[in-house]
Amino acid sequence: MTPPPPHSQDSAVSLLREWSSLDSKTVLERLGSDPGGLSEEEALSRLKQDGPNMLEFTRRKGPLVRILLLLKNPLNILLLTLATLSFFMGSHESALIIFFMVILSVSLSFIQEDRSSRAVEELRHMVRTTATVRRKRPAPEPRGSEPSSQWMPDTQEIPLSQLVKGDVIHLSAGDMIPADLRLLSAKDLFIDQSPLTGEAMPVEKFAHAADREGPDPFLLPNICFMGTTVLSGTATGVLLLTGLRASFGKVAHAVARERAPTSFDLGVDRFAWLMIRFILVMAPLVFLINVLTKEDWISALLFATAVAVGLTPEMLPMIVTVNLAKGALAMSRKKVIVKRLNAIQNIGAMDVLCTDKTGTLTQNRVILVKHVDLSGAENEEVLELAYLNSFYQSGLKNLLDMAVLEFREIHDRLIPVMVYRKVDEIPFDFQRRRMSVIVEKERTHLLITKGAIEEVFSVCEWGKSGNDLFRLDPGHLEQFRALGQSLNEDGFRVISIAYKEMDCSRETYAVPDESELTLIGFIAFLDPPKETAMNAIEKLEEHGVAVKILTGDNEVVTLKVCREVNLSVKKIVLGTELDRLSDEELGGVAENTQVFARVSPDQKSRIIEMLRRKGHVVGYLGDGINDSPALRSADVGISVDTGVDIAKESADIVLLEKSLLILDEGASEGRKVFGNIVKYIRMGASSNFGNMFSVLGASAWLPFLPMLPIQVLTNNLLYDFSQTSIPTDTVDPEYLLKPRKWEIGNIARFMLLIGPISSLFDYATYFIMYDLFQANTPGKSALFQTGWFVESLLSQTLIIHVIRTNRIPFVKSRASLPLTLTTLSICTLGIMIPYSPIGPSLGFVHLPPLYWPILAAMILSYMVLTYLLKKWYQRHFGLD
Repeated sequence: MTPPPPHSQDSAVSLLREWSSLDSKTVLERLGSDPGGLSEEEALSRLKQDGPNMLEFTRRKGPLVRILLLLKNPLNILLLTLATLSFFMGSHESALIIFFMVILSVSLSFIQEDRSSRAVEELRHMVRTTATVRRKRPAPEPRGSEPSSQWMPDTQEIPLSQLVKGDVIHLSAGDMIPADLRLLSAKDLFIDQSPLTGEAMPVEKFAHAADREGPDPFLLPNICFMGTTVLSGTATGVLLLTGLRASFGKVAHAVARERAPTSFDLGVDRFAWLMIRFILVMAPLVFLINVLTKEDWISALLFATAVAVGLTPEMLPMIVTVNLAKGALAMSRKKVIVKRLNAIQNIGAMDVLCTDKTGTLTQNRVILVKHVDLSGAENEEVLELAYLNSFYQSGLKNLLDMAVLEFREIHDRLIPVMVYRKVDEIPFDFQRRRMSVIVEKERTHLLITKGAIEEVFSVCEWGKSGNDLFRLDPGHLEQFRALGQSLNEDGFRVISIAYKEMDCSRETYAVPDESELTLIGFIAFLDPPKETAMNAIEKLEEHGVAVKILTGDNEVVTLKVCREVNLSVKKIVLGTELDRLSDEELGGVAENTQVFARVSPDQKSRIIEMLRRKGHVVGYLGDGINDSPALRSADVGISVDTGVDIAKESADIVLLEKSLLILDEGASEGRKVFGNIVKYIRMGASSNFGNMFSVLGASAWLPFLPMLPIQVLTNNLLYDFSQTSIPTDTVDPEYLLKPRKWEIGNIARFMLLIGPISSLFDYATYFIMYDLFQANTPGKSALFQTGWFVESLLSQTLIIHVIRTNRIPFVKSRASLPLTLTTLSICTLGIMIPYSPIGPSLGFVHLPPLYWPILAAMILSYMVLTYLLKKWYQRHFGLD
């Protein structure tokens, strides 16, 4: 089914404001529904018309499509082209070797990504996928009578995807709001809107008609939004906008768009094309020189093809995949699921982490922090009255009530609840915005009222501060407003507490009894910072990662939390200011601003895109619907398993714990991965570049090929195999201290400096074989080719121990055991091949005894000279 086009966000908000302003009866009539819900036939008709209630319509790509996408790598395309050319030229062995390299690389990538994808699918299935809905069915009739036109409601559980506009659903604590809906009834209903707004405090919702005016649709008191969650209370509601038609269908639509290449993708492609450009120049040149000097174009073409394969870093995709898979495995031990392998390196390159506030810097739970009298001093009587009110109220206790009750348990406060007897209560309603409980102690009734500052003040005549009782006047209201504002600026939600003592002459009370009360103080609630947040931010900043807060919450609360976690805030920018900035202006503002408050999903995404344009590698941590566009725009999108489905779908990495400390560990792991990838690239690029000069000189000078095509490919295969253990190698600790990005210019300079050193020793080998051992005629070509084969394989295999570290190799930095064993094994095999039974079939002969001490001296000299030049390069250019 083709998904319906999403509403624009403005049109969706306009519709919701209109529904909000109507009474429940009118809403149901306009939707063609009633309190009993829709009939099954009508629901099915609407489902066919509007489509399923789903935010995304993407399906997992089939195996063949995913394999073809992996083959799209430019290096794989080049190798497959060379393999095909070799096959049709009759060099079947060469074609098979090249095909084997490609198949090995693609298979490893496919297996690892498939495993990660399945793990995320399992996470998605853990999310509750049904809703309690009213559907009408025909009323039963006595046997033999005519079918009735009467209907009766039937409550049932159905999948979220089957819900339609006009469905009437039941909501209770723990339910996720499945679509944008208008409340028909509500009792003590508190909604967690943080997935959409980033605001930590729960929002209370009511069923009465509301004013259409106001800039923020999330303040509509009778509208609940898709993706938010019921924290407490019960309600019924009628669905208004489903699926992509919901107010945040635009978010899902943004997630479905093609994702821009990340920093890692661009870096790999730039390096691949750098090598391809060299190959496109050198391979035809080698072919031309050999045709002119040997006059055998078939042999020249086969040799040029083999040289092109030798110059290609064909194991790069496999080395990259194995490194990334190793990083993913290390992260899985820390309860982190890696969906896209490339994200591991992107974390290592990340120099800016954008994150929401709620649940990342804060605990995403409400606790009672202050209980103060009218002067602002801590007061135990205020706590006792607040506790009695929350303890004895008969309605469903909301998060604030639970926080009051938990405070006593956590702090072991003795509150004499049992000496009181509950008499009555005056429930909360949206007009009064307060509620009261009446309890009895020693034949005296005590009415305890709690609510918003102004609503409680309006029924108070007296104030109490310490032991002083005084009459209230309008000036006191301003004073208490200022106190409330001061607490609000510190991030608190404030509730007033008042009381009145009465005789015990009656057992029932009503709203008029809430009069002539004594205002005693305030209780204040907070979503506190995580204990680990300060330490995590310090570690990230020490490791070169700047933390920026992008939140939909207000700036007052956000600044308070930032101060609590020691995040220095020099500047804060509001979402309303961003729309006035051009892209260029926003880029500068984004770089120099640490906190963005009251920002929309589109604004979050735009900030990230501008930071990327400025050359930053950006990560984004979020778990709500409103985070999805930003997750897609970032180089690495990070969500949590408790996040909404669309956030997990958009993310590259899914955390099983929402913690910045895990991200710091992930950044170190990513830098390890990248360090090992760069080892292969530096070594392969410099060695291949040196081989180009060696092959060119030998082709022009020698009357025969310096190495047979099959020898070139065997050399290349053995050399590549020696590098497969690079992912197991250790990385110097200093390498992990800052973000690591692709520096193609640095790699090219390193290649141009170190590559000719290998050519220098190749030419020395040429002269030794040609003059000392008299391998200077076509009849002695096998001796020459064997000598260069062994020297080339051993030198480029062992040089990894010099290139892999910025320290003194073998002394201050040793390779991992697998890498050491692999390089020694390949060197041993290279020495033995000329003396083995397969040696003659490859064109090899025995080497003279004098060759071996000369080779040892040359390799030692090569490693020392490379180390000295590398240190010089490091001092002048740096060596990341």
